[in-house]
Amino acid sequence: MPNIASILKAEISRVARKEVRTEIETLKRASVGHRSSIAELRRQMSALEKELRRVAKGAARSVAAADTESDETSTKRRFSASRLASHRSKLGLSAANYGQLIGVSGQTIYHWEQGKARPRAAQLESLATVRSLSAREAAQRLSAN
Repeated sequence: MPNIASILKAEISRVARKEVRTEIETLKRASVGHRSSIAELRRQMSALEKELRRVAKGAARSVAAADTESDETSTKRRFSASRLASHRSKLGLSAANYGQLIGVSGQTIYHWEQGKARPRAAQLESLATVRSLSAREAAQRLSAN
């Protein structure tokens, strides 16, 4: 008569292998399902990225077209430090007074004249309006402030 302990041990290991095999099959099926859904998500992400690049390229083109249209409608202002200094001396104004007309400090005017800094677009527009003033008109504007 065989040993009951060895038969019991063999039966337990057989049942355990059977249970593990069914659990592993379930996990394998779940893993295959997850892998296919991951692959599908990657395909969707790739398609969306391509679409985003296409839309961004189109938006960049439309912005560039809008910029060229706005540049054509508005005049491009140029700046020259030496011309600024000569105009200020022609009007007979100090840098502080000239700066008041433009809306900046006298120190900023000195920096512009020395070429250490450049005026922004809005300041270039102010410079253009002051550039059209005569010495008398500039004095009137300063006395009004």
